[in-house]
Amino acid sequence: MSLLPSHLAAALAGTGLACFAVGATRRPDPGLKLSGLVVLAFALAPVPAHADQFVEAADNATIDCELARGELTRIALIDDGFANVSKIASGFPYNDFQVTHEPVRGDIYISVPPQFAAARVNFFATSKAGYVYKFACRLGGQEAAQLFITNPALAKSEAADWEAETGPEDAAIRLIEAMAKDAVLPGFTARVEISAPRRTGGIEVQLVAEYQGDELTGQRFLVRNLGKERLALADEREAPAGALAFAYGRESLAPGEATSAFLVFAKGGLK
Repeated sequence: MSLLPSHLAAALAGTGLACFAVGATRRPDPGLKLSGLVVLAFALAPVPAHADQFVEAADNATIDCELARGELTRIALIDDGFANVSKIASGFPYNDFQVTHEPVRGDIYISVPPQFAAARVNFFATSKAGYVYKFACRLGGQEAAQLFITNPALAKSEAADWEAETGPEDAAIRLIEAMAKDAVLPGFTARVEISAPRRTGGIEVQLVAEYQGDELTGQRFLVRNLGKERLALADEREAPAGALAFAYGRESLAPGEATSAFLVFAKGGLK
């Protein structure tokens, strides 16, 4: 991959999303060049099944969810597992909800009998990583359900360890590699972040995704040549100010063609 030319860097700066101080510290490996990559739209995560619930929760948070009545509800912690569950017994074991701990994965399964009188279920759970969650869940449908819980503190810790071990320059290049493959590095979160296209001369630039780590932020852009002449992206080497790495997927674009551009900067560098 080559660094983006100065006029394309200016177009990116015009979006308000890549306007920083000057200079790239290291040029990514040319072997990473993507031949003919055109990105029109893409998803960074599979679409969840209708019955699945996804919740982000911090330590000591209260989690509002829906449990199945008369069926099982699986509750799983992403990158963690349950170590203990605490609940008050009702005194009527045949009419009370039951919690089963699965020790291999650390998941818990909640079983609520049809004759359970209350409209809500409350209990506490402690994770293997030491986080405590309070569950205050309403009772819903008759189908088995799943609840997946993510804790941002776990991803932040994992990202901090990985980035510290890798170093900023190598981490920036690996982040570009991952973005080019629609992959997500350990501890990073990825989201589709589609902005309105911005045009500068014969170039159209649109932010399509953002990757957040503990120390680095990566952005993926769609770049399209709207001009009548071939755009030689490899002719110049100037990168936006403050960028740790800046690369694109093709060396040149014919009129009407598009490619991906990748920007990595230190977190907090976007003003």
